[in-house]
Amino acid sequence: MSDPTLETPILSEIVKRDLRELSKEELIAWFDEQGEKKFRIKQLNQWLWQHGETDIDKMTNLGLSLRQNLKQHFEVPTLDEDIRQKSEDGTIKLRWKLHDGHLMESVLIPVEKDDRFTVCVSSQIGCSLTCSFCATGKMKRVRNLTAGEIYDQVKRVNDICEEVYGRGLTNVVYMGMGEPLLAYAPVMRSIELLTSPDGMGMSPRRLTISTAGIAKAILRLANDQSKVNLALSLHAGDDKKRSNIMPINDSNNLEVLMDALEEYYKLTNNRISYEYIALRGFNDSEDDAHALANLCKRFPVRVNVIEYNSIEGGEFMKSDPQVLDRFARVLRERGVMITVRRSRGKDIDAACGQLANK
Repeated sequence: MSDPTLETPILSEIVKRDLRELSKEELIAWFDEQGEKKFRIKQLNQWLWQHGETDIDKMTNLGLSLRQNLKQHFEVPTLDEDIRQKSEDGTIKLRWKLHDGHLMESVLIPVEKDDRFTVCVSSQIGCSLTCSFCATGKMKRVRNLTAGEIYDQVKRVNDICEEVYGRGLTNVVYMGMGEPLLAYAPVMRSIELLTSPDGMGMSPRRLTISTAGIAKAILRLANDQSKVNLALSLHAGDDKKRSNIMPINDSNNLEVLMDALEEYYKLTNNRISYEYIALRGFNDSEDDAHALANLCKRFPVRVNVIEYNSIEGGEFMKSDPQVLDRFARVLRERGVMITVRRSRGKDIDAACGQLANK
């Protein structure tokens, strides 16, 4: 009998990295190690980002040996469309299955009369912030999405937009599942790719990050000279009410947030907006309107008042139309730029605050 201790060990398989997660420097170093010409990197990036190709075998101008080498060391995880639903108003919700079996959602919001087609993308699977009015907040946070997974949402929804509506996306909002500023690195990398000529070539002015209010990350955005628009999910004009529905306010109160936003505006001159979900009997009184107006004095800001969308197990109801109109009138009389946004995609749980992989 042979001695089992002398048998040749079985080598474990090479752990393949996500090709799209390599930095520019890592990619250059790998191509140098393989003795490949640097112009091949540009070809590869065109396949990955301009064409959105995930099958290395289809990258035919790279040469067979390079493709085989890439396949040996790397993979390109992709999104699989799991469920597609279309609302009566034309909104399309897509649930994606990721390479590790997790699910997340994106929403295509068409406003054809304004020639505007917006995709609402997710940045995390689940969320850790537990805002009481949001369905995603009732899910635990599993992980951040990668830059490639965020980019894929935009690329795939853009293809669907062209297929259904005959034209591509005009806007991207980071308002889906998760808190974008708690997934800072992949979110910023995805923005870099979306706005790059080697990617989708979108204007940063067409992109908006929505945050529940992470002051340190807002300042980091400012210091990084971000060119995208910023939206604060505000939803109350005083700390007591805001903390009641948004626990993050306990560590990032309104004074701290206003200081951070003022610095952001000074350093970037980017547009800032407040998102304000109107909750019946909670934050829709005239006093609430005056409190909100007081927060609009320090720097230019637009307020988007949003109709509340009910969620399973939720404690709130949407404001009565006449109450909402009075709330908006008070703000306009105080000189606040305000838009009242009616919900879209409610019949398929695709409206603001409803994404929860149902």
